[in-house]
Amino acid sequence: MEIAKGRYIISTLYRYIRRVAGSRALRCALAAFALFFTSATVITCTAGHQAAPFPDGRQKLRNDFLRLKFGLFLHFNMGTFAGREWANGYEDPAIFKPDRLNCEQWAQAARSAGMTYGVLTAKHTEGYCLWDSKYTTHDITSFMNFKNGRGDIVKEYVAAFRKHGLKAGLYYCFPGDYSNPSRHGYAVPEGQPDLHGLPPEAVGDYVGFIKKQLSELLTNYGPIDVLWIDQFRNKYTGGRWPEILAYVHKLQPECIVVANNADDLAVSDVLSFEFPWKPDRLPPDGNTTPAEICDTIQRKTWFWRESQPGELKSAEEVVRMLHFANERHANYLLNVPPDRDGLISGAHLKHMHEIGQRLGVK
Repeated sequence: MEIAKGRYIISTLYRYIRRVAGSRALRCALAAFALFFTSATVITCTAGHQAAPFPDGRQKLRNDFLRLKFGLFLHFNMGTFAGREWANGYEDPAIFKPDRLNCEQWAQAARSAGMTYGVLTAKHTEGYCLWDSKYTTHDITSFMNFKNGRGDIVKEYVAAFRKHGLKAGLYYCFPGDYSNPSRHGYAVPEGQPDLHGLPPEAVGDYVGFIKKQLSELLTNYGPIDVLWIDQFRNKYTGGRWPEILAYVHKLQPECIVVANNADDLAVSDVLSFEFPWKPDRLPPDGNTTPAEICDTIQRKTWFWRESQPGELKSAEEVVRMLHFANERHANYLLNVPPDRDGLISGAHLKHMHEIGQRLGVK
């Protein structure tokens, strides 16, 4: 369709030039200009998953991001302890009790698998924040069974990954309808309002509240290499996403923003493909637009579950998908969630080591 549109523009301009230009030489010069201009237009319009013009000057950052190739997605929050994919914020904070939490162990596991960066769910659908946010009490200070409410998992994670030479990214979930039982949600208690994935203090000004929390994440922990935003197109704040994106770029100009399932570089620094839920939507063969494919080792569940034989992707499957992604100009972000002790353990850890062995990690 876009190519046809470009050809129509070319032919229309050419007919106009022939009609108004006085000399043959002038007609030829103007026609050449028209052909150059409209050809550039066609290339831009039809880029899709092909080479994009990078008009925003972020090409080097995208190229640097692609050199990372393989990352560790860490789904760890209230859903880990409630056994829910979409916790709703009314779970008892006392259940959050990772007695052996060790972010250095996460980093070491990532290194053993040949990974180069991580992304931690700093705030998921329950709205609980894994740091002490001054804008809410719906945060790590509520987890009295974890360091008496004085912990900061974001700080521990960022420090551990940097120590082991890994890039550190953070995930933040935007608002949505996460209490819908027909999907992954759980109904809120009778008589209680739906929090829509944000702390109670966000009511009435979702965008303002999101900006304040993103400011904390992007100013209190040094350089954040990746900010991973889920549900950026939601019906509550989606219309103001360009404003929020510009705000993030202003806070940390060198932070790569990944907007989940984004298909346009105007709304995300790289294209994003959520493979478990959209397996038919992947970068095409020959793709040259920077992208990331996210996946989970547990076959469609993100938070930790006790695994049964065959429920985890094999090391062979993971390596095959990694090569597929890299060949198509995309990173591969594999979710391997920590357990309720706060460790990557059991079969999950075993698979990480096997992945590294297949990749020849020393």
